[in-house]
Amino acid sequence: MTHPRILVLGTGGTIAGAGAHATGAAYRPGGLGLEVLIAHLDALGLAAELVPEDIARIGSQDIGWAEWQVLHAACTRALADPAITGVIITHGTDTAEETGFLLDLTLPTTKPIVLVGAMRPADAVGADGMRNFVNAVKVVGDPAAAGRGVMLVMGDAVLAARDARKAATAQIDAFRSFPRGPLARVTPSSLDWFGPPHRAGEAARYAFPAELPRVGILTAGAGMDEKPVAALLGIGCVGLVLAGMGQGNAPARVIKTLARAAANGVPVVRSTRVDEGLVDRNVEVDDDGLGLVAARALGPAKARVLLMVLIANGVTDAAAVQAAFDG
Repeated sequence: MTHPRILVLGTGGTIAGAGAHATGAAYRPGGLGLEVLIAHLDALGLAAELVPEDIARIGSQDIGWAEWQVLHAACTRALADPAITGVIITHGTDTAEETGFLLDLTLPTTKPIVLVGAMRPADAVGADGMRNFVNAVKVVGDPAAAGRGVMLVMGDAVLAARDARKAATAQIDAFRSFPRGPLARVTPSSLDWFGPPHRAGEAARYAFPAELPRVGILTAGAGMDEKPVAALLGIGCVGLVLAGMGQGNAPARVIKTLARAAANGVPVVRSTRVDEGLVDRNVEVDDDGLGLVAARALGPAKARVLLMVLIANGVTDAAAVQAAFDG
């Protein structure tokens, strides 16, 4: 029997973190090299060949364009290599939803690509990283995993990168999935998909950008004025995402200033600071009249990623941007 050959791209994060004390709260993310994690996994006798490639050893709060370029290039090579079954990316949880979504938008769905992380460092009591990693190996090694886009494996759940978001700061089931629930449940001994592959054979939805434009997120608050909008435009933002109240709302003076930016060719997307829910068009805000875009199911972090990719691909018209968010 031939075991799956899986490329493992390491970026650091809590899954590779080490603390000063096994029962303490403080730790250093990315302190352990990928070879240490692989050695622990090899000792478990997994039915897979793991091919490690270190990308970075950092906390995911510091993940950015440089790491995304390297990750995308490595995934592209793996997708073209017939000897590679799929890819696992070890990643901190703070920005896993952004990395996963960016790759999901810009890679084809021919092989499974899975992000995996942990909420507790590797040497903590009750560390969850090894279980999550073993679960990720089980997912990538399953023939039914292809055609589902980029995925995130955490807390015995398999989540679509488009839907996954971090919804808690500390507990091991910190990730939620909206608007769809999990794609599957997974343990080291079982994997149950809840439906067939929904994106089988899809090409990349967008070209991976040569560079990412500056897009700012503006968080709405009671009593705020329009000056933060001017400040974001003043530092060169060519797109804006509003993390609004309720269904993407903000004080009238802020909405008016955002509409003026949209009229001047700056795409403006209304998302919400609320944890879960859709932002619909023309509910409390006249999107049609003001030239604004409703983020629908995407929160501010993912709305920013999609808007950056759209602008980089030359999509800036409000109607075209709205169609991308609707899709």
